[in-house]
Amino acid sequence: MDFRMKISVKKIIMGVMACFGLGQAALAESIPGFKNMLRAAEQGDPEAQLSIGAMYANGQDVSQDYSRAVQWFRKAAEQEHAQAQVNLGIMYQLGQGVSQDYTKATEWYRKAAEQGNTKAQNNLGMLYQNGQGVSQDYAQAAKWFHRAADQENTAAQLNLGLLYANGQGVEQDYAQALKWFRRAADHGDATGQYNLGVAYANGEGVHQDYIQAIEWYRKAAEQGNVDAQYKLGDMYASGKGVRQDYVQAIEWYRKAAEQGDMVAQLNVGVMYANGQGVEQDYVQAVKWYRKAAEQGNAKAQFNLGIVYATGQGDRQDYVQASQWYYKAAEQGLADAQYNLGEMYYYGRGIRQNHTLAKEWFGKACQNGLQQGCEAYRHLDGAEF
Repeated sequence: MDFRMKISVKKIIMGVMACFGLGQAALAESIPGFKNMLRAAEQGDPEAQLSIGAMYANGQDVSQDYSRAVQWFRKAAEQEHAQAQVNLGIMYQLGQGVSQDYTKATEWYRKAAEQGNTKAQNNLGMLYQNGQGVSQDYAQAAKWFHRAADQENTAAQLNLGLLYANGQGVEQDYAQALKWFRRAADHGDATGQYNLGVAYANGEGVHQDYIQAIEWYRKAAEQGNVDAQYKLGDMYASGKGVRQDYVQAIEWYRKAAEQGDMVAQLNVGVMYANGQGVEQDYVQAVKWYRKAAEQGNAKAQFNLGIVYATGQGDRQDYVQASQWYYKAAEQGLADAQYNLGEMYYYGRGIRQNHTLAKEWFGKACQNGLQQGCEAYRHLDGAEF
């Protein structure tokens, strides 16, 4: 499975925090002056307290000050204002204006959740899912996600769908997972659209349908979803659900690559090296291999090793070649292990060492590369 959560716990929280809820309070611009709002807050108006807290949290018309934000959120929260309780939970979860405290975050989310606040219900579900501030409990996570999802909270719909897909806290049920992903997708949520694409591509909860997969991937990709952009590139490259089109493939891979997806970066490099969908350009290939390699992608590291060993796309440099082969070999890539063995055997870029050559040939053999087995036997003089 390759389903995605709406966003990680922290990002969900940050998503709420980026626009600290004001409940029914008016925005600062529509109130005759900050002083009037402050006066109302000091007189105990919870809406004004919430608004003042949000202004300090977001740095809106005042200097950002998380400690003051916490003070005002707390005043409103203690008057049972649900949105203020959510915001105070966020501050405790992120440790902004207070010491990070998942237990207190849980307490404040629970107060708001029990009042029906969907953000609190979703965030409380996330804490149960991750065992933060409470014992990990997928059944409780499912309960709170369900409450929020029923009220059309898209993050909760996606999170509930994932629990059904993984059988966590509920019986595994791809049809139910699909139902919740679709609910989120129908609201225009890119992650929900992506997850629907995955379901159709893999035939999970529905009959496999590459055309439907393409449709949902495209909806998500056009909203900037990096996973969908990568998958759409894959569909065009392989001709699944659409006519094979390398120009379209590299276009979508590039969009994902520019957002930092290392496998997309590798694929863009490969397509430049092979002249697929673009003019062959080894310099561009090296540029994209390097981006992926520096993020730790073993295949990109191996390809950079080949570039330096052959001088195709950059100057020949056996030292650089051996270094990149080593990085990939350490991650268990058999081809890199074999090539590193050759570098040791011939003393290219590193001191000649037949013992280390044999060791790397053996590792390549263990990882299923026949060439590695043959090279190992050649050095060992016996069956490996």
